[in-house]
Amino acid sequence: MALRILMLKRSIDKKKEELELLRSKDSEFETREAELEAAINEAETPEQEQAVSEEVEKFDADKSAHEEAKSALSREIEGLEADLSALEEDAPKLDEIKPNQKERTVNHMTEINIRSLPMNQRAFDALSMEQRKTIVERDDTKDFLTQLRSMKGQQRAISGAELTIPVVFLDLISENMYRYSKLLNRVRVRNVTGEARQTIAGTVPEAVWTEMCGAINELSFVFNQVTLDGYKVAGFVPVCNSLLEDNDINLASWIVEMISESIGLAMDKAILYGKGAAGKMPLGIVTRLAQTSKPSDYPANAPEWVDLHTSNILKIGGSSSTGAAFWSELTLAAGNTFTRYSRGNQFWAMNSKTYAQLKSKVITFTATGDIVSNVFGTLPIINGDIDILEFMPDGDIVGGYGDLYLLAMRSGMTIESSREVQFIQDNTVFKGKQRADGMPVIPGAFVAININDESVTTAMTFAADTANDAQLSELAVGSESLSPSFDSNVYSYTVTASGTNAKVEATATQPGAQVAVAYNGKNVRNGGTVTWTADGKAYPLTVTVTQGNAVRVYTVNVTKAAAG
Repeated sequence: MALRILMLKRSIDKKKEELELLRSKDSEFETREAELEAAINEAETPEQEQAVSEEVEKFDADKSAHEEAKSALSREIEGLEADLSALEEDAPKLDEIKPNQKERTVNHMTEINIRSLPMNQRAFDALSMEQRKTIVERDDTKDFLTQLRSMKGQQRAISGAELTIPVVFLDLISENMYRYSKLLNRVRVRNVTGEARQTIAGTVPEAVWTEMCGAINELSFVFNQVTLDGYKVAGFVPVCNSLLEDNDINLASWIVEMISESIGLAMDKAILYGKGAAGKMPLGIVTRLAQTSKPSDYPANAPEWVDLHTSNILKIGGSSSTGAAFWSELTLAAGNTFTRYSRGNQFWAMNSKTYAQLKSKVITFTATGDIVSNVFGTLPIINGDIDILEFMPDGDIVGGYGDLYLLAMRSGMTIESSREVQFIQDNTVFKGKQRADGMPVIPGAFVAININDESVTTAMTFAADTANDAQLSELAVGSESLSPSFDSNVYSYTVTASGTNAKVEATATQPGAQVAVAYNGKNVRNGGTVTWTADGKAYPLTVTVTQGNAVRVYTVNVTKAAAG
């Protein structure tokens, strides 16, 4: 019965793809109809009217066939879904999800092993039809889907448009993220609320042997703390408006998959190369290894800071290093992950090109002359699973004991509509958000190695946070000279004015940012002319830039000497 259910689900998915393809051609018929209307109005001679009449008849026939094909597919899908529903009702049932259960307790829908599902199957579809119906019939789910649909085609961001995802989805999404993220399976994940101080154990002392009746020796345990904040990771996803018009089950399935994929993929990059508090994201493994001095905001109770930029960032190999010599170098380099803290296994992250290069280093010939390469998802000799992450640079390998990287996931996920509405493509754009922070709590348990004898890449470019970029790219005060010279990251300047007035021009980095100019408290039009107060005193010329939730104020203190 399970195989029959799976076959029906695949058939339904294929039919829905065919139906979506047909629906995508609706716009073509709308265009043809508009063209024919214009042709009818322009036809003047009997010959032209006859030609247009023939085209109209052909159009009507084509459109009727198109609509009939859509209707037939819709009926076929409904029939298949009815068959599927009947089969699933007869199938052995998992524990039911209680309607409108608000508490986030153990959710029995996760008894299905979400993490082991094939990538071509959506997590929500793995639930039985009865379970899916139960979820979408909950009051909080109905309210959520209704509000989500109301965002369709909005021309601008809506105040208060952020929606909290129903609790019933969270466990499913959390599990499903592990299918899209390679490293969430490797690191230690903790669910926390607010700013979190996570206690981590230091070196476990050795127990002391003594006489059976002797006094017991006291062991000294040392505990450290690391402080983790909460940063948002978010991704924009354009959604065809026809999906928003689809039934609740299909829409709910898309929500689970969209959020799981967009956030799961972002986590991997941050775990390896995250910029930390400066970039409002987790501190990545490589970023921490590359530090050359103790950060000024390093937690007082955290483990002692250690400089690792030479011992744990290494380059080996090169074109001349092959065979046993290469693997000997790699083994010694990987050995710098030695630690007494870990209780888990090692992982090694690299891109597919580096993985292929490793395989080429262990090519051997069997007794029968066959070529073999003994790299099958784990590093030979060194051990540890290999994770392929294509955003990594060629030749770089980052790895170590993943359980010594702590990733804190904040409770609650949200979804909101964005400004980036795609009208031409008939899409509405949504953004899924999750709050998280993390850091390697024992950074010496990790290494970054380049196998081409080149410097390891220690900084990775992340998508710019343009939604909160409230900076200027240019600031000009007539022909006056700013001191210091303008820099978008410098917010205070002085000017000794030579003229009686000047034109103030401020250009924001982001085109949509709001720019407000004021001189001595009075508003001035950006690009307008300001007349200076000439009494030898300094008066503030301020430029306030607002973008999203960010506000930056540039201040120029202007002094104009009194008239002689």
